Amino acid sequence: MRLQSIQAAEKKLVLNTYERYPILFTSGHGVFLTDENGVDYLDLLSGIGVSALGYGHPTIERAIAEQSKKLLHTSNLFFTEHTADLALRLTEISGLDRVFFCNSGTEAWEAALKIARAHSDKSGTGKKFLALEHSFHGRTIGSVATTHKLAYRTPFAPVMPDVEFVKFNDVEDLRAKFNNEVCGILIEAIQGEGGIHPVTQEFFAAARELADSTGALLIADEIQCGFGRTGKWFGYQHFGILPDVVTLAKPLAGGLPIGAMLCTERVSQSITPGMHGTTFGGGPLATGVAIAVIDEIKHSNLLAHIEEVGAYFKSALQALAKKHPQIVEVRGKGLMIGAELDSPDLAKSVASEMLARHIIINRTSEVVLRFLPPYILEKSHVDQAIAALDAILTQHAEQSQPIASGEHANG
Repeated sequence: MRLQSIQAAEKKLVLNTYERYPILFTSGHGVFLTDENGVDYLDLLSGIGVSALGYGHPTIERAIAEQSKKLLHTSNLFFTEHTADLALRLTEISGLDRVFFCNSGTEAWEAALKIARAHSDKSGTGKKFLALEHSFHGRTIGSVATTHKLAYRTPFAPVMPDVEFVKFNDVEDLRAKFNNEVCGILIEAIQGEGGIHPVTQEFFAAARELADSTGALLIADEIQCGFGRTGKWFGYQHFGILPDVVTLAKPLAGGLPIGAMLCTERVSQSITPGMHGTTFGGGPLATGVAIAVIDEIKHSNLLAHIEEVGAYFKSALQALAKKHPQIVEVRGKGLMIGAELDSPDLAKSVASEMLARHIIINRTSEVVLRFLPPYILEKSHVDQAIAALDAILTQHAEQSQPIASGEHANG
């Protein structure tokens, strides 16, 4: 099997950063990934929120083919065709004014942190950031400093200084920790790695109010919850509150690496040529494909589809929770949904058993089953997943039942 030879080679040659499942995927179509043996897997994770249009989508294939024949890369010393067109689309759907393109979510977040520090020189604030407990913003040394989980930060200490964490959705704690030293308040509209937890309207509004009071920036990480995932283009649009800075990445080019930092005109004036840059960011291939993805989402009315199928999925999980008390809570919006179980061991086992049934999900925050499917998911796919979850949880419940008096284990 090719899998075994690849496993052996990676064990010898590749840095040990991921515990991979022993499956070799070689192709995909629609919402399915196909392994080396031709077995299809229903993908409810979409590459951790990346493959927005699923696999083998003709719009993406056409955009890649057309651009690959023309130009893959020059540099940001010159103009290329798609940069301004993509920036226009992003500013139109976000309500912001300017865009910086990069290659990944963590790079977009680094750009946001840097522009906030640069802006503080003009606003007169200090250099401190307020981040939220259970947040996740990336793995570079600046991004990881604003990520709450100690396991991500401790091995690389000392990380970037002047970051303080606020209790999640605790307005009183936010107000107590905010002062003139803060240059940015950092928020995920829905925390992804933190367990699919939405912020409250009250908390988001308080963050906007406090930032306005001193000239600090409200910075929204939309890398997982943005770009249509929740049924709106951005998670913050559910709150009717416009941040000063927004970061994007995962689904933007449907599978090709790209990131973006968006900001207001006022904030953009803090960056001048030479202060920040990127080698690959905003290249013609990734930007061309991202334009195609945006246009396809609009043309196929996928935001309404995400809202409809997401509501169906969430309702089905909530119905399952009434049947299975192992499900503590179902949370999320659109096609960003989490089902919290009552133990880490159960959550780990359920995710593994779903994979054995050829359905891909994952576990986040130890106890939460995370669903981030492609935007083209249909209700029939939801039914397939719910039936599998029902069978698995039923089996676990039966296995945990004590044997009645007078009965034998083999009886």
